[in-house]
Amino acid sequence: MDTGAPKFRRRKADRPAEIVQAALKVFAEKGFAAAKLDDIAREAGVSKGAIYLYFETKEDIFRAVVGQAIAPNIGMVKAMAAAHPGPLADLLRSVTSHVAGVVSQTPLGGVLKMVVGEARNFPEIARVWHDELVSQALGAMTAAISAAQARGEVKPGDPRVYALQLISPMLVAVLWKETFVPIGAEPFDLAAVMRQHVDTLLCGMLTEGART
Repeated sequence: MDTGAPKFRRRKADRPAEIVQAALKVFAEKGFAAAKLDDIAREAGVSKGAIYLYFETKEDIFRAVVGQAIAPNIGMVKAMAAAHPGPLADLLRSVTSHVAGVVSQTPLGGVLKMVVGEARNFPEIARVWHDELVSQALGAMTAAISAAQARGEVKPGDPRVYALQLISPMLVAVLWKETFVPIGAEPFDLAAVMRQHVDTLLCGMLTEGART
């Protein structure tokens, strides 16, 4: 007995998610300005008119890409931080390993490069990226580091700056991959970069008692 919805109804219900996944790929490959709704429709296997049933503009599609395809990964980071009261070293290793895996296995890096490269001409995509992703990740790590300071694990210092120090090498490594590897530069192993970086950063951050 078929207890599900009719096939065409299920297919129609899936369309917004399929369009979002298609847009994620197209944005990563072409950038925001060059990406056309025709490209997204072709990748999603729908008509251009079908896109307008769900999204009014390309900016709306980008917001959906960030909210549905990328932001859940930041939600996972926030959940990991909330569920891990200490020690900080274990949390930072877990978080950076998780994010490195996501970046390596998805088109997220290409979209990041797009935002960095096109933010001046399309400030709204930078605003969405900052508000829904960057500020959320930075805030979660800042709070975790501040809590570790209160426990006596981390030396005095601005916890937000510590959080920026944690995140920055990953951004540089991603931009390296998206900008220079395609023209023949030797790639970096993002997971290895972050393991070495976290070990180095912790040497400077942790108090004597937290390192023993």
